Amino acid sequence: MRVGCVLLAAGSGRRFGENKLLFPVEGVPLYRRVLSACAGIPFARRVVVSRYPPVLSGALACGFAPVFNAGAEEGIAASVRLGAAAMQGLDGALFAVCDQPYLSTESIRRLLNAFMESPHRIHALSWRGERGNPVLFPGDLLGELAGLTGDLGGARVVRRHPERLSLVEAARARELWDIDRREDLLPAAGKDITE
Repeated sequence: MRVGCVLLAAGSGRRFGENKLLFPVEGVPLYRRVLSACAGIPFARRVVVSRYPPVLSGALACGFAPVFNAGAEEGIAASVRLGAAAMQGLDGALFAVCDQPYLSTESIRRLLNAFMESPHRIHALSWRGERGNPVLFPGDLLGELAGLTGDLGGARVVRRHPERLSLVEAARARELWDIDRREDLLPAAGKDITE
């Protein structure tokens, strides 16, 4: 089966106060941490959707096709549409956001393995039954993803097909953390970084 990878990296970072994707986390820009987690997996196709030239050039350097999002102000749906269009013809596509600094290759492989066993289902990374990102969609749902509008992403498609959702447990709780504010990077924000 041929599975692609779409990394969404076009957010404005308003709540963060600057372009969070370029902010170093443990010495590595936030977006590059997710690229690194996905880079060693043999996806049939890999793209990064962004409006930021440094992210697009970094994506290219890591072996991902850069996809410029000129309509990022609309919201995340603009990025999802571009990513879905780039994945047409594949059996499935993993959609990941680039503000989860602790996402691991191990958990991405778990998603892929689950998909290989049940390729008609939607597979979402989770922790203790709580759905998060990334989400791996079967190819027959790429058309629905390509039709999204506004500031709601793939979760809208997941909600339309609850009977097809499978949760795949992450290796660690912190893999599902997304960084919206600077405080989210601090253990004092109520998160145990050892989980």
